[in-house]
Amino acid sequence: MNSILAIARSDLMDSLARWSLIGILGWQDVKQRYRRSALGPFWLTISMGVMIGTIGFVFGHIFKTPMSEYLPFLAIGMIVWSFITSVISEGCLGFVSAEGVIKQMPLPLALHIARVVWRNIIIFGHNILILPILFLLMGKSFSWLMILAIPGVIILIMNVAWIALMLGVICTRYRDMPQIVTSLIQVAYFLTPIIWMPAQLSERASIFLLSMNPAYHSIELVRGPLLGEIPTPVNWVFSIAFCIIGWALTALVFGKFKRRIAYWL
Repeated sequence: MNSILAIARSDLMDSLARWSLIGILGWQDVKQRYRRSALGPFWLTISMGVMIGTIGFVFGHIFKTPMSEYLPFLAIGMIVWSFITSVISEGCLGFVSAEGVIKQMPLPLALHIARVVWRNIIIFGHNILILPILFLLMGKSFSWLMILAIPGVIILIMNVAWIALMLGVICTRYRDMPQIVTSLIQVAYFLTPIIWMPAQLSERASIFLLSMNPAYHSIELVRGPLLGEIPTPVNWVFSIAFCIIGWALTALVFGKFKRRIAYWL
């Protein structure tokens, strides 16, 4: 057990020690994806803005919710959810897509997942620019409470990072898993309050859809402060516990199978 954890810890620390390489590779991925594009990653921001406006207009009227209340709620939820799903989906193929590098260069393996996380953080930063514009249009005020969203984002990143690393190992061994993960993400999207609001649920439904939903708690740590609300202690405790337990399990899985990953590629 100790040797397995030592292998995982060593690889993770070596990866973090090469933070400059992770930064360069992440930026390169984003630049390569939008090569010769005039707006670059801002095309995603524009696309996200149009989607938020369209869904907000339709469902705002369906739910009979004021736009000044519904659009900010929807925008934050969709931006955070887009980050979560992108990291998890790309993390599934994090090792597979880096096959050439893994077989030719002796780099720590967790670095390839860190690269996935970082490039999506960059895109997440571009999409966040939608919020101040939307808040100004909706007449929402800015408050110091929004600073609480920063630790929420950090916990969110920690959670999606271990999920991406865990799935990266599993999906390298079982190539059908990415399709299964994609299907589960689509189901989770409808079970998480992104388009619909928690207040619209009955008490019984809230217990099932909110209390044990890790995505909801992670999103609330970011969305709550940005909307002027303090996240509940349950949001904090659940998200932090999910992070600690997740990283412990991931360290065991990654440490045990790290040496086999290159042979599975």
